[in-house]
Amino acid sequence: MRQAQYEALKVVNTQLIHLYWEIGKSIAEKQGENWGKAIVPKLSKELQNEFPGIGGFSAGNLWLMSQFYTEYQSVEFLVPLVREISWSKHITILKKCKNNQERQFYILSTKKFGLTKNVLIHQIENKTFERYLLNQTNFEYTFDFLNLACRTFVITTEMIRR
Repeated sequence: MRQAQYEALKVVNTQLIHLYWEIGKSIAEKQGENWGKAIVPKLSKELQNEFPGIGGFSAGNLWLMSQFYTEYQSVEFLVPLVREISWSKHITILKKCKNNQERQFYILSTKKFGLTKNVLIHQIENKTFERYLLNQTNFEYTFDFLNLACRTFVITTEMIRR
């Protein structure tokens, strides 16, 4: 029973993210056609009137949908991930992560480990992505310029920290 509920929630989430993506796309395209900023609050009111009692159509959320689409749509490794986590987690990542690799890391981590929004925030604030990068395996450097022919030195991250 629980598994069926979970699967149903995943389908609903996927459809909601798809809807938000399409709304964001529409707003972004209209902004490109010189829509004024006042149109978003107007669209917000129209959506709220059309779907009374359904949240998610505030002007602020519509702007986030536009940002979501604009920032992800041209990044081919992020586009397939947009439907993998909930909207609130996407907003957290959008607001707190400024580069695409960091966003990818947290989306994949959230999906893989089932992070809650609060745990995700904690992971971002504790710079888990940066720590992950620092703990990558050893780097290899060839010092040909020192005339030490065919000698390769392995420099570990521990050596770099010293």
